[in-house]
Amino acid sequence: MAKQPKSDRRAVLDSIRKQQRGAERARGYAIVGVCALVAVLIVGLAAYQPVKGWWDTRKFNSVDLASIGKPASVCKPVTTIKADGNQQHVPTGQTVVYTTAPPAFGAHWNEQGVAPVAMSRKFYTRTDRPALEALVHNLEHGYTLLWYDDTVSAAQLDEIRAIGAKFPGDTNFRYKFIAVPWLPADQKQIGKAFPKGTHIAFTHWSQGGTGITDVSKQVGVFQYCSDVSGAALKSFMTKYPYTDSPEPGAM
Repeated sequence: MAKQPKSDRRAVLDSIRKQQRGAERARGYAIVGVCALVAVLIVGLAAYQPVKGWWDTRKFNSVDLASIGKPASVCKPVTTIKADGNQQHVPTGQTVVYTTAPPAFGAHWNEQGVAPVAMSRKFYTRTDRPALEALVHNLEHGYTLLWYDDTVSAAQLDEIRAIGAKFPGDTNFRYKFIAVPWLPADQKQIGKAFPKGTHIAFTHWSQGGTGITDVSKQVGVFQYCSDVSGAALKSFMTKYPYTDSPEPGAM
């Protein structure tokens, strides 16, 4: 059989190499395309919950705080417990075992950007809630915290998000409010649960009244509810404003 001329072999090899380069480019484009699709999906999923939350709560935009949820009668009377822990800072990461479920006072972390938690965000979920030790520092600064347990429904969560939206921004200190979940791990650690039949709680660290400086007057303030009640929260925060706290002027 006659030998194939070198020029023909070179042409065949060039053709094969060209095909290989084309296949490699195609694979590269496919990989880039898949990566881009994954990136879009990740961004989309990250944006989904905030957008869904906004969409689900938009119906409350023109509704007064007191009209969100059930009437105040779903809540038990306010109770208080003598408080301690004022200015008692512990290293970030150190666990503090609180004595109440949920906490209203006590030792806490003190680290910029960690504790206290930023005022600008008003609602947290089970997956991103800050540590109790950070949130207690917010209480020392005059915040009211709304806690919800694992039994709340999607509709109740929408109401809680809507309540948070009534306290926008981080400049008006009268809007020192954050809604956070009370986790099963919290209950296990402390060994206490919300009172039977209640699933929502408000807590506040009171200095015993606006302008009082005697630390012996400080109390933790609690109110437990069987359901979401903007009316009860409004009354609670009116009676216990941010000015009634150990450090009302701090963010």
